Amino acid sequence: MSPQHTADVDFTDRVAIVTGASGALGSAVVERFRADGATVCAVDIVTPDEEDSLLEQEPAETSELEFYEANLTDEADVSAVISQIVDDHGRIDHLLNIAGTWRGGDPIEDTDLDEFELLLDVNLKSAFLMSKYALPHLQDSEGSIVSVSARAALEGGEGDGPYRITKAGIKLLTETLAAENRGTVRANCVLPSVIDTPMNREMMADADHDSWVEPGEIASMMAFLCSDGAAATSGAAVPVYGEA
Repeated sequence: MSPQHTADVDFTDRVAIVTGASGALGSAVVERFRADGATVCAVDIVTPDEEDSLLEQEPAETSELEFYEANLTDEADVSAVISQIVDDHGRIDHLLNIAGTWRGGDPIEDTDLDEFELLLDVNLKSAFLMSKYALPHLQDSEGSIVSVSARAALEGGEGDGPYRITKAGIKLLTETLAAENRGTVRANCVLPSVIDTPMNREMMADADHDSWVEPGEIASMMAFLCSDGAAATSGAAVPVYGEA
């Protein structure tokens, strides 16, 4: 998405938590929120100095970036990292639940329980725990949560059922958070199609990459959903399909 097509957003003096910050989408969201003036707390189990990390930590004139290492499937880790962020920055205004992974290829009867539990933990449990522990602070700031569901969550399909199931859970978690916090914390989610990431290109080398949605396009939508321009929007599942 070209810069002239992005909405103007100002997150000056706001604190945003981005989970999965070392990945392709997470790092794009970090970059977008920093560009809009937010203090960004980047959270991941993959640290910036690891080879797989895509998170850039160079200084920016308009915003602060601080990295926090945490296992988001561990309740004690999540509780500790939220407490540390509040101690460091005094508040939480936005929570971006991006941490997630994909597995697929097998029908249910051939899917190992370990694989199902991995998807459940990384895709859904992490968002549940982060939302649970961030909510008291988001209620104080009348902030917002934006999570990543998926286009595939809208219906069942062959081969990647556990992934679809966990991403459908994100949509229902979002709607539940919106209903329980009406008037205080807004909760929305985005539904990407296939995201144009290095990992997806490697796994699907013969696909039409031009039709995929770019991480920066998703980041722009997530920024808008956290902005005052979306003040009347909560409980929404917003398609972000690119050209798909």
